[in-house]
Amino acid sequence: VQLVESGGGLVQPGGSLRLSCAASGFAFSSYAMRWFRQAPRKERELVARISSSGTTTYYGDSVEGRFTVSRDNTKNAAYLQMNSLGPDDTAVYYCNGLGLGDWGQGTQVTVSS
Repeated sequence: VQLVESGGGLVQPGGSLRLSCAASGFAFSSYAMRWFRQAPRKERELVARISSSGTTTYYGDSVEGRFTVSRDNTKNAAYLQMNSLGPDDTAVYYCNGLGLGDWGQGTQVTVSS
């Protein structure tokens, strides 16, 4: 299993970023995918989840209405569109397949002026 997150960076408050997760080594289209984040000195937090087919999504309270999770099973990829970013969104973001214990290296998102 390999998960490679990308798309992070430094963005000003109110800005947007789109994260990508490239997956390989497992039957991607059979797994729900999740996005987590971990800020310094905080526990890893579930941000969003998308079903294997992409028809059902879930969002954490802190990102509901601002973030959108999607996937493209033809490309073995998942995405996280993040809008209206604020300093509290600063964290390392990870993708993960539901039921799989594998993690990527994550991608750093920093929201600062």
